Amino acid sequence: MSAAVLGVMGGSGVYDLPGLEDVREERVASPWGEPSDALRVGRIGDTKVVFLARHGRGHRLSPSGINYRANIDALKRAGVTDLVALSACGSFREDLPPGLFVLVDQFVDRTHGRASSFFGDGCVAHVSLAHPVGPGLQARIAQAAKAEDIAVHRGGTYVCMEGPQFSSLAESRAYKAQGFDVIGMTNMPEAKLAREAEITYATIAMVTDYDCWHPGHDAVDVASVIAVARANADKAARLVARLARDFPAEREPCPAGSHRALDGAIMTAPAVRDPALLAKLDAVAGRVLNG
Repeated sequence: MSAAVLGVMGGSGVYDLPGLEDVREERVASPWGEPSDALRVGRIGDTKVVFLARHGRGHRLSPSGINYRANIDALKRAGVTDLVALSACGSFREDLPPGLFVLVDQFVDRTHGRASSFFGDGCVAHVSLAHPVGPGLQARIAQAAKAEDIAVHRGGTYVCMEGPQFSSLAESRAYKAQGFDVIGMTNMPEAKLAREAEITYATIAMVTDYDCWHPGHDAVDVASVIAVARANADKAARLVARLARDFPAEREPCPAGSHRALDGAIMTAPAVRDPALLAKLDAVAGRVLNG
């Protein structure tokens, strides 16, 4: 296997990664457009770490304005093999209170209008997303949390809404009734694209509020979200630092198959593949297209 490179996607309130050493900034040109920000490349212990602020520093990009394809493509070009997504979220469960970290393992996509695949007409591919989170990577995050005495809940379903508005009360109640655990605005199509790029993906969903279903709490607003997100930032940095220090030197095979997600996935016959699209897929799918 190749050398392991840990990617960290910073969400709301997490625009930098304290503890990153020997840092340099890289502006990566992507054929899919402009990434959210420059990559911050460095190391924690012996592990190479690549950090990207999902919304850009200063939070200049809305969830719908993020170029998810460019972000994942840039991380792939930087050699990232495993990606940890830090994401603020609302909770639909009393036992998942604000301040808790939830290691979700499933997603429901309720977004619309976002480019959700690197593939399309001229090169059609279908990857499996039955298990979108890498179990091995999630286990390592859980181990790091235990070592740092950080409370996490392992497992759960994250429903991704379009935003940028928060949920209506009717929507919040409906999502809760459907058994979803947390809600956010950014992990789709991010998780889909990471799988297409054969990057192992896991989310640390940082609960900031109870959405608006909870009768004993005020409706969610930006001030309350940011207050909890900022309080969680140091804890998230400590968790990622421990994860990085204990990370393996070589990439581990993913039990969910993310490291070889494109095996057998491309349907389009070589003779009719679009050369322009193939050129854009050089980083994402080079292993199978050029092998």
